[in-house]
Amino acid sequence: MPICIECRHPVKTLWREGGTSNTSSTTNKPSASGGHNIRLTVCKNCGRFCDKYVEHDFVVLFIDLVLIKPQVYRHLLHNTLMNTPSSDPSDPDHPKKEEDAFAPSIVRLGVLLLLFDVYLTWARIERQSSDTEGLAERPIVTQYVFFLLLCTLTTLSFHLSIRFLTSSRFSPLPFLGILPRYPRPNSVSTALLVSSSTKLFPILMVIWEYDVPAAARSLGWAVVANNVEALKILLDCSYGVAAFLAMAGALSRWAMGRVVLWAAGLEGVDSWTAGTEGGQIMGGDGRGLGELGVLLGYLKDWAGRLAVG
Repeated sequence: MPICIECRHPVKTLWREGGTSNTSSTTNKPSASGGHNIRLTVCKNCGRFCDKYVEHDFVVLFIDLVLIKPQVYRHLLHNTLMNTPSSDPSDPDHPKKEEDAFAPSIVRLGVLLLLFDVYLTWARIERQSSDTEGLAERPIVTQYVFFLLLCTLTTLSFHLSIRFLTSSRFSPLPFLGILPRYPRPNSVSTALLVSSSTKLFPILMVIWEYDVPAAARSLGWAVVANNVEALKILLDCSYGVAAFLAMAGALSRWAMGRVVLWAAGLEGVDSWTAGTEGGQIMGGDGRGLGELGVLLGYLKDWAGRLAVG
C-alpha cells in the first residue's frame, strides 16, 4: 500500500484523474488516457499532498536524491518501485499488490552502476603502483574481465551481508532486539541501488578532466550517506543502526576485494596504501574504510593552514 511521503501514513490512492471519483491509481505517473489532468490526493493525517513527486520528472527526482531528501526516497521505495501491477489487469481500480521483486528499471540501474564501478576501480588500481605491471601486460579484454569480476563480487558481498543482517532468520540483530526482521530482502537491495545513483557522476569526465581518486573518494562518502538514509527510511530504524548496516556492508566489500586481489597476485594493492601527496588512497575494494584516513589527513592539513593563518 502506498504511503504519504510527508508523514508516512498509509493511503489508498496517490492521485485521481480529472474530477471523477471512480478512476484512481497508486502508480507514480498519470495514465495515457487521462493525460496530465489529475488531482493529487491530500493526506487526511497531515493535510499535505500524499506524493508531490507524481508530477515531477526524473531530473527533479535525481536532484533530490543527491540532496538526500527523505520524501523522494519514500516516493521511490514505497510508492513506485515496491508496487507491482495488479494480477487482474481487467480491473483498473484493483489496488496494486506489493511483491518482493526487482523492477526492470532497478535491474538496468544496477548494471549501469556496476559498469561505472568497473571503470573507477580500474583507473584507480592502475595508477597505484608498480604492483599492477603484471596485470597491465595482459590483454585489454582480460583486464576488463578481471575488474568486472572484482566489482561484481565486491558488490554482491556488500548487498548479501546487509540482506543477511536485515532479512535472514539467522541474523543476530532481531535476536538482540536491535532491528526487527525485514521480510523483503530484494527491497533492501533496491534501496541500496537507488541510494547509490550518485555513482553516475563520473559521466561528467566526458566533459571535464579531474582527479579520478579524489573524485572516487568524494563519491564514496556521498554513496555512504545516501545508503544510510535509504536504509533508515526503508527499515524505519535509527541512524545508528543504519550506519552499522552500511559499515558492515563496507567491511564485507573490503574483505572480498582483498581476497580477489590476493588471488590475482595483487596483494600489494591495498586500499589502505597512501600515495605521495595528501595521503591519497587508491584501490576500489575498500572505499568505505580507507577513506577515514584520507579524511583525517585532510582535517590535519586544514587545521595546519588555519593555525598558520
